[in-house]
Amino acid sequence: MSESEAQALLRQGRLPEAEAAFARLLDRDPEHAEALTVLGLGALGRGQANRALDFLKRAVAAAPDDAASCHHLARAEDAAGHTAAALTHHESAVRLRPDFFVARLYWGDALARAGALDAAVVQSMRAVKDAQANGRWLSAASTPPALRPLVERAIDRVTAHQSAAFARAFEPLVKTYGADSLTRVARTLRIYFHQEPAVYPDARQRPTFLYMPGLATSPYLPRGRFAWIDEFEAQTPAIRAELDALLPSAAGERVFTSAELERENLRGHGAEPNWTGYYFFRYGARREENCARCPDTAHALECVPLAHVRAHGPEVLFSVFTPGTHLLPHRGVTNVRVVGHLPLIVPEQCALRVGGEVHAWTEGRVVLFDDTYEHEAWNRSAQTRVVLIFDLWHPDLSAVEIAALSDLIADIGDLRETVDRTA
Repeated sequence: MSESEAQALLRQGRLPEAEAAFARLLDRDPEHAEALTVLGLGALGRGQANRALDFLKRAVAAAPDDAASCHHLARAEDAAGHTAAALTHHESAVRLRPDFFVARLYWGDALARAGALDAAVVQSMRAVKDAQANGRWLSAASTPPALRPLVERAIDRVTAHQSAAFARAFEPLVKTYGADSLTRVARTLRIYFHQEPAVYPDARQRPTFLYMPGLATSPYLPRGRFAWIDEFEAQTPAIRAELDALLPSAAGERVFTSAELERENLRGHGAEPNWTGYYFFRYGARREENCARCPDTAHALECVPLAHVRAHGPEVLFSVFTPGTHLLPHRGVTNVRVVGHLPLIVPEQCALRVGGEVHAWTEGRVVLFDDTYEHEAWNRSAQTRVVLIFDLWHPDLSAVEIAALSDLIADIGDLRETVDRTA
């Protein structure tokens, strides 16, 4: 029996015959990693933990850099009740292949059983996130039956842990401001933790991260809601003069942080697309040098209620589209934020579309929109287009809600960043 014939039996689901074939292969080659794995998994499936361990330890010895072999051995160690050894091999599997979300799922479950809850939450969250990014574990239909109990435990573990953590963070806010003033914030957290369904007044609106109910909903927000607009627009000539002094260096840095993201989100209309920004704030950090070079712009921004969230916002920049650049449809993260544009250089054939409604920029006239609606922008001209982009709080929010949201969003972001950095 050849190796290919044994593999064919395995693919056909003829497991007893496949095991017998691999056993014969093992007789000829005692270090045959695949044969050792198949026989080990067969023993594990029959509840023969010690026999499984013998085969799978030999498989790892034969292929020490194979993540799947480490994962299988970890499961066998779990079955045998060898907690420390199981955790070691679970970690090895994930270190060897960080995108191995099934191995990470089992590792999180083993950590939870070992009492390492914080580490279990991080691994469980990363496993679910990576799986769902690949279209898996989104529902019972996209989750293999054998994994459903582990996936459900992982999701429950993450939700319970986060709920408890943010309840602790929410408690001092309630003591300071009173529960009545934080009713919408409390509902926002319940929606985030899937304890309450999100009900969107406009079906076109879909935040990718955080939804607060009770805020006025429309693709574009009425200018009359923003008392500072006239004062801000009056500074347009000074802002434009500083931009002109920077050009063409105002292109600054690329807005997307990787070439892959650019390929996914940008298209060219008769030219190579290019979206760059000259930042005054990025991820919430003030760019002191850029602000010093454009003091009138920095001063004008002081009258705008920018959405300050530690390590996250605001994003404020001269946004530069080269000729032919098209930013494809996408959605923003939360409806508590509003995006403002002050158009500065707008050739013909440039526009913004939000929620299916097209807006043609007018130089010097602010437009404000909810970016949780699907939106896109394009420059189909042969000239550069520049707008000043800035993030601000939704005008329906109270000062108390802003204080609470800025803290809570930062805390949620910290945990998400921890998960993203997890090896």
